[in-house]
Amino acid sequence: MQQTEGEKDFVTPGEVLGKASNLKAGKGTYAAPHNNTVYASLTGRRSIIPPSPDSGDERPTVEVTGHKAHGAVPEPGSIVIARVTKVMARMASADIMCVGPKSVRENFSGIIRQQDVRATEIDKVDMHSSFRPGDIVRALVLSLGDARAYYLSTAKNELGVVSAESTGGATMVPISWTEMQCPLTGQIEQRKVAKVGG
Repeated sequence: MQQTEGEKDFVTPGEVLGKASNLKAGKGTYAAPHNNTVYASLTGRRSIIPPSPDSGDERPTVEVTGHKAHGAVPEPGSIVIARVTKVMARMASADIMCVGPKSVRENFSGIIRQQDVRATEIDKVDMHSSFRPGDIVRALVLSLGDARAYYLSTAKNELGVVSAESTGGATMVPISWTEMQCPLTGQIEQRKVAKVGG
């Protein structure tokens, strides 16, 4: 009837670990400000670290130690590389391929919502002219989102499309922050382009 120690301490991304008023979020966890709740951000074992005697904060710290076998796992604040799979009127879906320089071993999905594409003129964002299926994007992980996908943002100059193919299948190159051009045909397509380099 009683859970074993191992079962009790094993958690998965998005699992509630407790209230931020009772626990401090440590490695492998994050606190959501909208509901004051601490969540696991990766798969692994939960541990509670008591506060140090000289600390003014009496809350223990909760940490999740991931399994190396699982590879990289997206966390809020991570920069990821993802491939756009579907573009809809208000969002684009993407498969996350890398977290920072490390490739992922599991399937992680991301969603770029219309309000997270760019920082200015949000109401004028057209998802179909910002992304195309197959585009490779650099994005920031905002949060765990819902149970199925991470919320991603490209609303900084260094974030956005880093690689794309034209409708003819040729690799396109960025010519501005909003356009990519096919070197072979001269064809120009709209995109939310990442600023590469300085």
